[in-house]
Amino acid sequence: MRKIGVGVIGCGVISKAYMTAMQRFSTIELKAVADMRSAPAEARGAEFGVPAMRVDQMLKRDDIEIVVNLTVPLAHTDVSLAVLNAGKHVHSEKPLGVNMVEARKVMDLAAQKNLRVGCAPDTFLGGGHQTARKLIDDGAIGTPVAGTAIFGCPGHERWHPAPGFYYLRGGGPMLDMGPYYITDLIQLLGPIASVMGAATRPRSERIVGNGPLNGSAIPVEVSTHVAGMLEFVSGAVISILMSFDVPKHKHTPIEIYGTAGSLLVPDPNRFGGEVLLAKTGGDWEVQPHTHGNTDGEFRSIGVADMAAAILAGRPHRASGALALHALEAMEAFQTSSDEGRRVKLETTVERPAMMPAGLPTGQLD
Repeated sequence: MRKIGVGVIGCGVISKAYMTAMQRFSTIELKAVADMRSAPAEARGAEFGVPAMRVDQMLKRDDIEIVVNLTVPLAHTDVSLAVLNAGKHVHSEKPLGVNMVEARKVMDLAAQKNLRVGCAPDTFLGGGHQTARKLIDDGAIGTPVAGTAIFGCPGHERWHPAPGFYYLRGGGPMLDMGPYYITDLIQLLGPIASVMGAATRPRSERIVGNGPLNGSAIPVEVSTHVAGMLEFVSGAVISILMSFDVPKHKHTPIEIYGTAGSLLVPDPNRFGGEVLLAKTGGDWEVQPHTHGNTDGEFRSIGVADMAAAILAGRPHRASGALALHALEAMEAFQTSSDEGRRVKLETTVERPAMMPAGLPTGQLD
């Protein structure tokens, strides 16, 4: 099987995890890196043994078929459009766009040019989440009825050296962390029908607590505490909370309640983790990872799966359509809060195919 050449645009914090994981997969080969700043690109290029170059130079490379867009959220759309206009497939960090208008531009252009769009997160392809999916599909908890999805922290300014973008348009807990939870819920339960939400912004600025900007103030332009309900086409109703205003809590990330039992799903920002099942009247029991072979750090498996899909002529799993549906749900929370109403979604999506069981690490069908 030939390898698909990959280029990376954006050499910030997350790029190292992507590039390290790319070395695990037999379907892709990192060819070059680029960034609007030459120093980070040169550093990453040297670290991974590939050339650093300007974006326009990368987009002219014939040996690169997929470009991974790891820029900040406000740049996602412009960079993805440039990649598509260069005749290459694009896999973007989340969110697909800062809003539906921007994201649709990407999807429409890709359709016109018959190119693929992929988007993070791809953590739902990990062993913990695929195992949870198989348990639900096998009827282990009966019919899913309800559940919770909860993320809460005091804010990313505590640890990130340049956290300003988390609080600008395209940031906030729902667009930053919500993709992990909502994408996982879609692959577990299917498409979302409607959203109800309430969103608040308790503070107009944050104080950086780490790195060269330590002690400086950054503005907050977006809601930092978002809560509400997701109603799925299947009838399941999930309570959700995404917040940068929670000092500490003891909630588990995702819980699914069914007619015959309950399921604890691991952190959707990780690939592995413990899956617990309790039948009605019974105790929690740890479930072996029976499906999916990715329990380490595989942040780029979505790119590798896109490459495998190109070679095999099948749909890829971490698709633009999946990201668009998740984005519409996330955007709907603010709309619901602003307008005081339930928001029915216009998009829909099929659940992505489950990962094949039992393949060696790094191999995809």
